Amino acid sequence: MKPVIALRDVGVAYRRQAALQHVSGVFAHASLTAVLGPNGAGKSTFLKAVLGLVPVESGQVEIHVARKLIAYLPQQAEIDRSFPISVLDCVCLGFWQRLGSLGGLNSAMREAAQDALRAVGLQGFEQRPLGSLSAGQLQRVLFARILVQDADVILLDEPFNAVDARTTEDLLALIHGWHAQQRTVVAVLHDHEQVRRHFPQTVLLARQLVAWGETAEVLAAANLQRARQMPDASNASEGGRWPELAA
Repeated sequence: MKPVIALRDVGVAYRRQAALQHVSGVFAHASLTAVLGPNGAGKSTFLKAVLGLVPVESGQVEIHVARKLIAYLPQQAEIDRSFPISVLDCVCLGFWQRLGSLGGLNSAMREAAQDALRAVGLQGFEQRPLGSLSAGQLQRVLFARILVQDADVILLDEPFNAVDARTTEDLLALIHGWHAQQRTVVAVLHDHEQVRRHFPQTVLLARQLVAWGETAEVLAAANLQRARQMPDASNASEGGRWPELAA
């Protein structure tokens, strides 16, 4: 399979502290990959380095698709829910890269946005303010925005954080639909069993690359133990430990 994104010995630092070191690997076209690691392992930094949202201190990120064909879902904590915008207008922001700053929405685009809301189970929510939504409803809106982007590559940062089981199930179905459409999907996750069931490929990080490949091989006990024991993996600035490794 041809590579869509390749990382060559990538390193990222914040305030002279290493956030990622020596990360190399390839996302193939139409692959479905989870990114796992302890708190503070650099998972979100990994996605932002791919997107160019943080500077790469060493190495190189190679992107083999047009930037406008990459969709990104940030963590909910990064979304300003106080901004006065309706659900429908938020979904329509997915057209922005296609339209540019001076472009205008047409009726077909608004209909497509309404179709996307129906696809995520939010028909009738079009005029609700974004700030009135629950965490699960907001995540459905953000997935609807990705639907209208029609991207070839989709990067998701903790897409199931703080959402209920039903919403998680529905969003996983969308992810599998994207994969079936030959899109490349990468998601930062925490639940090992969820990854084993739904994601064929996994990247395991602990400030450094522990393993990258088939999920069953990457999540072998020896690799998980290495991730927990790597320097700064369990005592990084985000705090906490990796509960899945406690047993």
